[in-house]
Amino acid sequence: MWIGTQFSVFMVNKPGVLAQVLTEIAKAKINTLALTVMDSAEHGVLRVVFDDPDKARVVLSGLNMPFNETEVLCITLENRSGALATVMERLAKAHINVCYAYCTAGAKGGKTTGVVKVADVRKAMRILDQAQRRIEKVGPALRLPNAKKR
Repeated sequence: MWIGTQFSVFMVNKPGVLAQVLTEIAKAKINTLALTVMDSAEHGVLRVVFDDPDKARVVLSGLNMPFNETEVLCITLENRSGALATVMERLAKAHINVCYAYCTAGAKGGKTTGVVKVADVRKAMRILDQAQRRIEKVGPALRLPNAKKR
């Protein structure tokens, strides 16, 4: 789990604009860790986390597209059903509001990255870290196989 820099790039909603942004990022050898795109009739918003925010900032500035930066919580998750739901439940119990979230499709080793926007990133990180330490202290839960129905 780490605090990442998310860029929100405001793009004119025309063919080729997203390709232009991603091509320039690729030319600079910046790896995209997670992204999502939303649109309206007038514009699109690319929300993206890069492995090198400093280099990305330079590239995006050169494109003359407005963008802003936000701290987000990046969480390494098992690529399985319910992994993000567990995180959301822990945040909800601590009364931490989630503004939005998105995930990568998966990566090597069965992992995925969840990107979560909350008002207080450090508090959310502390809550999730405490929950993880409690789980590690207790040990893994054992599940008994379901009994076959007759």
